Parts: sequence; structure tokens; C-alpha cells
Amino acid sequence: MSLREKQSQFARMLSLLIDYATLIGYEVTLGDSYAKSGHKDGSFHYKRLAQDLNLFKDGEYLTETQDHKTLGLFWESIGGTWGGRFEEPDGNHYSLGE
Repeated sequence: MSLREKQSQFARMLSLLIDYATLIGYEVTLGDSYAKSGHKDGSFHYKRLAQDLNLFKDGEYLTETQDHKTLGLFWESIGGTWGGRFEEPDGNHYSLGE
């Protein structure tokens, strides 16, 4: 699969994640997506294969990795990689292929 095809697959998966978050009562805003710097070497943000999500419930901004666990498990179930599993957890990070 080419990089462009992976990027298209990632975009489709991201729409499912956002729809699922809304369905179960969360609101999200978009954090870091494509970046040219500011992330670790080899970051999937540099390949347009990662998205950070800002998560809200009842108007409260949720910042802990554990707050993202339900979404992270859903993301993994559709083939993504959730940052909550990283050695240094990054709970709001959702990517494809890491």
C-alpha cells in the first residue's frame, strides 16, 4: 500500500473514531495532525498518519491517558495504534502503522 493510500485509509478511520466518540457522549477537537517538527524522530505526524485529539465530556477538557482508553480500544479494534500503549503514554495520540 502506498503512503497516499495509507493516508486515505487513516482519514476514513479517523472519521469513524470521531463518530464513535460523539455517539458515546464525548466531544473532540483536533490537536496536532501533520507536522514538520516538534515531535520525536520518525513521528507519524510527519507522514500525515497521526492525529492528536482533544477530548471533552460535559464541557470538561480531559487530559489524562486513561480518559482516552475507551476511544483507544476502539481505535485499536479498527486497526490503529493508540498512544496510550507507548512506553511514554500519549493518550490523545491516534495513528496508523506505528
